Amino acid sequence: MKVEIRELVADDRAWLRAFLIEHWGSPQMVYSKGVHECDQLPGFAAFVEGEVVGVATLSAQEDACEVVSLDSLREGRGIGSALMQAVEQWASEQGLARIRLITTNDNLNALAFYQKRGYELVRLYPRAVEAARRVKPQIPLIADNGLPIRDELELEKWI
Repeated sequence: MKVEIRELVADDRAWLRAFLIEHWGSPQMVYSKGVHECDQLPGFAAFVEGEVVGVATLSAQEDACEVVSLDSLREGRGIGSALMQAVEQWASEQGLARIRLITTNDNLNALAFYQKRGYELVRLYPRAVEAARRVKPQIPLIADNGLPIRDELELEKWI
């Protein structure tokens, strides 16, 4: 399986919006750092034989690149890794010193994924998801793995 990664362009905005609605309930990412309209952010898309199999959106602020969303539709195939490599290369080319991101307490696969790639836990935001739910009620109370979705965890990597 050959994964092609390319930077998002203006013509991608319509399918990206539909992708985010299908996988996140809306194009908005709501968390303790604010609200992002992910379909308007820069980022990268992963394709296999012309089919979208992953997306990463990001935001650059000061000396950091923030990964706002990361999706891999075929886990265990290197798609998330390829997207993160593209993000890290982009951030380095922009002269940014670090990459940071936030995930929730229930997302054990993501916590393992990022830590294996050199990301460190730097902050805990207890009960942050409660505030996010007031803005985006589509956020479930319980994850598919049975854990309550309650806290946010911030990870970062210096590049």
